[in-house]
Amino acid sequence: MPLRATVTVNNLEFQYFEDGPPDGPAVVLLHGFPQNHREWDAVVDRLNDAGIRSIALDQRGYSPGARPAGVANYAVPLLVGDVIGLLDALNLPTAHVAGHDWGAIVTWQLVAHFPDRFLGAVPVSVPHPVAFGEALRADPDQQQMSRYFELFRTEGKAEEVLLGNNAAALRTIFTGLEPDAVQAYVELLSQPGALTAALNWYRAVDFNAIPEMPEIRNPITFVWGSDDAALGRVGAEATGSKVAGPYEFIELPGVDHWVPERAPDVVANAIIKQVHAA
Repeated sequence: MPLRATVTVNNLEFQYFEDGPPDGPAVVLLHGFPQNHREWDAVVDRLNDAGIRSIALDQRGYSPGARPAGVANYAVPLLVGDVIGLLDALNLPTAHVAGHDWGAIVTWQLVAHFPDRFLGAVPVSVPHPVAFGEALRADPDQQQMSRYFELFRTEGKAEEVLLGNNAAALRTIFTGLEPDAVQAYVELLSQPGALTAALNWYRAVDFNAIPEMPEIRNPITFVWGSDDAALGRVGAEATGSKVAGPYEFIELPGVDHWVPERAPDVVANAIIKQVHAA
């Protein structure tokens, strides 16, 4: 059973869930929208069996004590700083990192801007941000897939649509996941201010103007499901050209967006392989 703990970073209280041998190599796990640490449960079991220490963070907006008001408080550099603050608080000079969805965006930024802190990274579902930005500007399929951004960035309306009628629209996003997990995610985002905080991640960034990033030389394994309804092939296949270091692309035919739940063995094995190679 993972140990729930809290840590204060940037004057905010975050909760994280730690399991595995305390002296094992550490991996930080970063969830996406609209989930929390629970999306990593099946992956964590496999990592712990391999002797790896897992640290699954409930990120800014998802930890009840880390929901500052205002869109500006959810800018990507602040999200990145939260993870660096976690490493510092846990006295971890280096770690591995894996992130899904928005957690993948944070993962890409972490290894780009803090390469000395990470021994390897496994971004899941979301391509390199520059590759994604290029696809969003030029690929009609990605443009169609990303039309929901307009709703999510509309303050008030998005919250009303997603939480109305017992959160029916929000529940639809999770189609196919285990009912108890879906209920837990819905209950989390039904807390006062929680959904607004989660949506502020979208509102704080201009996806059509993704800035250039420092060259990435860390070992990267990018995992993507071919049936992802939000993230298309063009950005996924362009990601390798944005990575200067060791790179592996794992495509999962027939797998949708929820990769850590659908293919936990693949994700865990990708992390374990990096840990063993470090």
